[in-house]
Amino acid sequence: MAREAADQRITAGQLALEIMHEIRNPLETLGHLCYLAEHEAENPAQVRNYMAMAEEQLRTLGRIASQTLSFAKLSQESRPIDLVTLAEAALRIHQRTVEARRIHLVRKLPRELTASIQASRILQVLSNLIGNALEAMPDEGQLTFRIRKCSGCVEFVVADNGSGIAPEAMEKLFRPFFTTKETGGNGLGLSLSKRIVEDHGGKISVRSSVHPRRHGSVFKVRLPH
Repeated sequence: MAREAADQRITAGQLALEIMHEIRNPLETLGHLCYLAEHEAENPAQVRNYMAMAEEQLRTLGRIASQTLSFAKLSQESRPIDLVTLAEAALRIHQRTVEARRIHLVRKLPRELTASIQASRILQVLSNLIGNALEAMPDEGQLTFRIRKCSGCVEFVVADNGSGIAPEAMEKLFRPFFTTKETGGNGLGLSLSKRIVEDHGGKISVRSSVHPRRHGSVFKVRLPH
């Protein structure tokens, strides 16, 4: 439990850093617009134009705040959560990596889908799966993130076109301390994710291929709905 709590705090910290990175541009733009408006005080039409642009930046900040406020606290209570907002928060944690490595991100998200979950724990699972996918794929690779409603459940899908997982590693994949990462790793991410999903009454599964022409992995998380 101590390890799980520590990993949750790390996830929350990563999200906080990415949020700060994301709001920096709108804040800087607001500063520039205020400066320009002050120096165009004799031109009301131009000032109104700057203020309209400032309102757009404020709406951007409001959207970011509303999407992430629910995940600011590491609550252990299950409650109805907008899964699309949760997915966007998980993607935001890795946004800089996606941009820096020019990853082609494919989002397949419904307009709205809610389930009763422990938000911080499922956020941790999704962030871990996205992070693993990014580590497995080359620069300019493709990452697909999908949410869909199935019979009696909701399903998260994280797919990559990385190198794939060797068949002999598949049966050990969710064991504690087992890792396929050449650069290290404690091997606890997937085992912890599996426990979190099963604590929710769900199931996590994976299929993978190392075939030269069809390589990559697909992780699915199914939660009761």
